[in-house]
Amino acid sequence: MQGVSDEGVQFSIVASAAWAPGVETHDAWLAWAKDEYAITEGKEPSVKNMAPMLRRRAGFAAKMALEVAYQCLGNKTGVPLVFSSRHGEASRSADLLLELAGGAPLSPTSFGLSVHNAPAGLFSIARLDHANSTAIAAGKSSVESAVIEACGLLAEGEPEVLVVVYDCPLPKVFSGFQDCVEQPYAWAWLIQSAGDDFYSLHWSAGEKIVCSNDERLPAGLEILRFHLRRDAVLERMCDRRRWQWMHHAG
Repeated sequence: MQGVSDEGVQFSIVASAAWAPGVETHDAWLAWAKDEYAITEGKEPSVKNMAPMLRRRAGFAAKMALEVAYQCLGNKTGVPLVFSSRHGEASRSADLLLELAGGAPLSPTSFGLSVHNAPAGLFSIARLDHANSTAIAAGKSSVESAVIEACGLLAEGEPEVLVVVYDCPLPKVFSGFQDCVEQPYAWAWLIQSAGDDFYSLHWSAGEKIVCSNDERLPAGLEILRFHLRRDAVLERMCDRRRWQWMHHAG
């Protein structure tokens, strides 16, 4: 099957977008990839292409995801979506849990918007687009899992798939679980089957593999940096898996 093999997956990126507070242009992202400074929370993205009634429902993380999805996909419809976030709307979920612990009634709307597939649902509703959508949370391997899912869709005959990766720092109540320097960010890749300039992702498993990748960055930013710098190889070892990203220049 095209896009998936015993050795891994291959794909080409035909369009991309990224957004974070204070890092909103391609040149700003290239500067970040070179100097690698910490991104701090700040203003929200405008998500101007979405109707205000729907936009107001989205939390900060979802708005970042929606911003890059709109930027990357433009007016195209019918493209399958794979949204990936390790934490999702963790702040909204934490608020719901605190309300539940205090005996307060829960808002069905807030609960519905706290789940991982909420941004994809809002995107579909806003664009009246019934394309297939998937939401993935797979720990430190969330990005790799999303790319494998997207390449599976390419292998089944989809001409293009949109991959959206986003995350925010954990709320204070969960800060003890933080294992890297969490930062707010979102990026999107519109991918096709591998062409002359393509990426490959390979993996292997083993009980003795321990995490030894760049702990300063969330996985999504580490992989985005690899893409922006057009590095030849990125190896990440986590979740008892060895992930190897490779860029093959045409």
